[in-house]
Amino acid sequence: MTFRDDAAAAAEWVAAYLEGARELPVLAQVEPGDVRRTLPAGPPDEPEPFSAVLDDLDRVLLPGITHWNHPRFFAYFATSGSEPGILAEFLTAALNVNAMLWRTSPAATELEELALDWLAQLLGLPTGWHGHIEDTASTSTLVALAAARAQVPGGAILCSEQAHSSVEKAGRLLGLETIKVAVDSDFRLRPEALADAMGDRRVAAVVATVGTTSSTAVDPVPAVAEVVDGSGAWLHVDAAYAGSAAVCEELRWALAGVEHADSLVVNPHKWLFTPMDCSCLYTRRPDAVRAAFSLVPEYLRTSEDEVTNLMDYGTALGRRFRALKVWAVLRCYGRSGLQTLIREHVRLAHLFASWLEAEPGWEVVAPHPFSVVCFRREGSDEENERLLERVNATGEVFLSHTQLGGRYVLRLAVGNVRTTEEDVRRGWDALRREAG
Repeated sequence: MTFRDDAAAAAEWVAAYLEGARELPVLAQVEPGDVRRTLPAGPPDEPEPFSAVLDDLDRVLLPGITHWNHPRFFAYFATSGSEPGILAEFLTAALNVNAMLWRTSPAATELEELALDWLAQLLGLPTGWHGHIEDTASTSTLVALAAARAQVPGGAILCSEQAHSSVEKAGRLLGLETIKVAVDSDFRLRPEALADAMGDRRVAAVVATVGTTSSTAVDPVPAVAEVVDGSGAWLHVDAAYAGSAAVCEELRWALAGVEHADSLVVNPHKWLFTPMDCSCLYTRRPDAVRAAFSLVPEYLRTSEDEVTNLMDYGTALGRRFRALKVWAVLRCYGRSGLQTLIREHVRLAHLFASWLEAEPGWEVVAPHPFSVVCFRREGSDEENERLLERVNATGEVFLSHTQLGGRYVLRLAVGNVRTTEEDVRRGWDALRREAG
């Protein structure tokens, strides 16, 4: 078999998988160790054909896959690798460039700058901000907070009780104390509590969240910025999930006040239909980020002036050509296509919430401005936990949970390009059936 034959077989496998994913159980149907026990304990002595890899993909690996690209994957933040992004990943692997320096791949560097400028325009971000791509929001947040520490060494990090765990993890890695600030009844950071927490304390950074992980609450960024102003603290906005919603003008309110931020993270792999991994970090203070990270050994010095070397803006030296898939998705969907998908996902979430509100015995427990609904069944935390386990065990859907207000809460997150109203209805039917 030639490379063309194998590539055609792989493309056919991908197309068939995407077309048939709806018929697969969403949650992996294996026990711990099943996959490894089914495969040889050691590597082969002789070469094997690529067709054997595809055979084992079907026979061994697929039963052990939790299908994040399934239309009824409603857990965490539902993600979606769209066809343009999938194809771009194939091309990225073929080109196999390392975009650490402008010289090592000028097109990769300049396309990353262009694609992030396009995305900034779609989101209505301020002009002139520097943007680059990291793997995940955890890394983007670490980069932003490292730049903050360089400005205020030894300062604390302040964030809400609902901030993502990556903020606290970054604090641990950077040797900075993380202080959690109280939230209001809608799970948003309280500016007056932030002001009290800052007090006379030495603060390196404040993190506001636009679309918290548990409930998608939006911290009041304008009021937070007002508290932070003049303190010398770095204001970082984590909009990893909900930032993408700003493609739609009616949802752009969520990014109000970000012009006062020092940095902002948005993840196209969460709600802009780009395959994992792709996190876009913007900053209005690129010189501060560069000062925190730039270290150029002799073997990487070049003679080019006035070029961007992306290795200077983060922890990684080696850098994948992630911009290609962002560029492909933005081109193949366009503003109108992205808006259509996001609006449909918001509609489906609101529809699901309306079913909950109309059904006795169910409760919506948090505002749902985007495509995530937090809810629970009447009863104890233990009963809700068992309900979630039964629903997920069916394989029909996959939902996740969180804790809000000290209670165990279920979450349904819409975000896949192929999710339809019928898929959400099947999730609701499964919940009611297992609850009964």
